[in-house]
Amino acid sequence: MQMQPFRVAAATPSIRVADCAYNAARIIDIIKKADEENVRLVCMPALCMTGSTCGDLFLQKALLDGAMNALCEIGLQTADSKAIAVVGMPTLRRGEVFSAAAVLCEGRLLGIVTESGAFEHDGLKFGVEIGGASCGADDVHVVANPCAEPEIIGAAAQRRMKIATQSVKPPRVYVSANAGAGESTTDSVFSGHNLICRGGKILAESPPFGDGWAVAEIDLSAPQNGRVPEPVSRDDAPFSCANPDEILEIQAHGLAKRLEHLGYGEGCAQAVLGISGGLDSTLALLVTVRAYEILEKNAKIQEQTTTLENRRYAKDKIIAVTMPCFGTTDRTKSNAHKLCEAYKIPCREIDITETVQSHLRDISHDSNARDATFENAQARVRTLVLMNIANQNGGIVVGSGSLSELALGFTTFNGDHMSMYGVNSGVPKTMVRRIVAHVADESNGKLKKVLTDILATPVSPELLPPENGEITQRTEDIVGPYELHDFFIWHTLRHGRAPAQIFALAKKEFEKKFTPEEISKWQELFYRRFFSQQFKRNCLPDGPKVFSVSLSPRSFNMPSDAVGYS
Repeated sequence: MQMQPFRVAAATPSIRVADCAYNAARIIDIIKKADEENVRLVCMPALCMTGSTCGDLFLQKALLDGAMNALCEIGLQTADSKAIAVVGMPTLRRGEVFSAAAVLCEGRLLGIVTESGAFEHDGLKFGVEIGGASCGADDVHVVANPCAEPEIIGAAAQRRMKIATQSVKPPRVYVSANAGAGESTTDSVFSGHNLICRGGKILAESPPFGDGWAVAEIDLSAPQNGRVPEPVSRDDAPFSCANPDEILEIQAHGLAKRLEHLGYGEGCAQAVLGISGGLDSTLALLVTVRAYEILEKNAKIQEQTTTLENRRYAKDKIIAVTMPCFGTTDRTKSNAHKLCEAYKIPCREIDITETVQSHLRDISHDSNARDATFENAQARVRTLVLMNIANQNGGIVVGSGSLSELALGFTTFNGDHMSMYGVNSGVPKTMVRRIVAHVADESNGKLKKVLTDILATPVSPELLPPENGEITQRTEDIVGPYELHDFFIWHTLRHGRAPAQIFALAKKEFEKKFTPEEISKWQELFYRRFFSQQFKRNCLPDGPKVFSVSLSPRSFNMPSDAVGYS
C-alpha cells in the first residue's frame, strides 16, 4: 500500500529541571500543537520529562516516580490525540537508570525504549534510536532520535552533517530533537537545535536558540537525491575560527537561565557586575545586556498565554559598579562610566582605597610594599563589595574571568576568581578581544567610541600605581602573550599533544612574530602555572562551556598536586 504524504515534527519543550509535573504540561502542549498541525509523529528530546541535567538526582526514587506519574498524566490528557509522541524520560530497569523514550498515541503507551526499537502503528513503520544505537530495521519510514547535546562552537554544523548522514543509508526520514530551554546551565548550554533529514538532505530545522519547533511534510513516493553536507572540522583550528555572535548567544543564554532560575517567581534576579574599563568586564556587560534581552523576549512570548504581572526583565536590573583604587587610571575609570552610559545603565562608583588601606593596617602590612598582599587585597575587597551589593539587592555577581586566566591561574583566589556565574570562563582572551571588536564594528556613536578605546587600552589588572597617569602593570609582560597561551591551551587540552609537538607547531605558526627562544620561555611558564594553579580551578563557580575545551572541575579532572611536564 502506497502511503500518502504525512507530517513529522521535532519539538523542544521549555522545561524546569526535576519538575516533572511542569514538564508534563509543556509536553502535553506540544502533542496538542502536533495534532492541530496534522503531525503524524512528533519527537521530543532525551530526558525532557525531567531534564537531562539532573545529575545524581536520577538516583532519587522521587524523581523516577515523578517521571512515571507525569507519563500517566500525559496519557490521560492526550487520549484524543492522533499524533505519535516520542518523549524522553528516565526509567529504572534491573536496578539501573536508563535514558529511555516513551512512545504514546491516543493516550496509550506503545512501548518504552532504552536503546533502540521499531514500531508499527496505523501503517506507519518507525524506529526510535537513543545514544547512537541503531533500531536495526531497514524498512522503517521514520526514525525518531531524542537527544540532549550541549551547544558549543561548531556543534550545530557537525550536528547537521551527522543527522543528514544518518538519513542516507538506508534512505529514511530522520527526526532529531535536542534539549534546549530550561536545562541547567551549570557548565553547558542547550539550544533546542532540531533537525529533520531525508536522504542526506535537511528538510526542516529549528536553529540553535530558536523556537524549538521543526516540521516537514514527507512524501515517500518522491525520490530523494540529497547529498550529505561536507564535514566541518575545527580540530586543527585554535579558538580564533569561531563566530563571535555564536559565542555571545551561548554565554547569554547560560546567564539568562541562571537569572531566571534565581528570580524565585519574580521573573529573574538582578545582575551585579564590577566594571573596570577593561576587556573582560566589558564582555561580561555585553553578555549580561544580551541575557536580559533574551529574558524580555521570552516574557513577551509567555504573556500570550500567561499573566506575568510581577515579572520584570529589563536592563534596569543590571547593577554596574566601578571600584577605583591604587592602580586605577583616569582612562579606565572614564571608560567604565562611558560604557555604562552607552547602554543607559547607571554606574555606581565606590572608591575602595580607604578600605584597602584600613585592611592593610589591620594585618600590619606595609602599604609601601608592592607585593602580592598589596595587590590581592584590592581584588578581594572588590569581590567583597560586589557580593554584599548582590545580597542587598537579591542578585548575583556575574564573573568576568576568562579561560586563559583560569589556565594560567592569573586570578586572585577568593577575589576576582569568585562569582555566582562566570560568563567568560569558557572564552579565551584572544576571543574576548575579537568579540568586543565585533560588537564595536557593529555599533555606532558612544558605544563604538568607548569600545574602540577599551580595545586600545593595554591589558592590565591595574593593581600597581600608574606613572604619569599611565598604566605601569601590563599583564602580557608578566605572563606572556595571550596569543601564544591560547595556542598552548588548545593543543594541550583539545588534542593532548606533548610539549615538543606543540613547540614545533608554535614555531611554524608564529615564525614571523616570536623567536623560538620566546616561544620556549612562555611555554615553560605556561606549564609551570597550569600545573601549580589547579587548586583554583577545582572550586570554580558555574559558567557556560563554549568550546570543546573546558576547565570546569565538573568536566576537567586533574589533581591539584600533579607534577608539571619537564
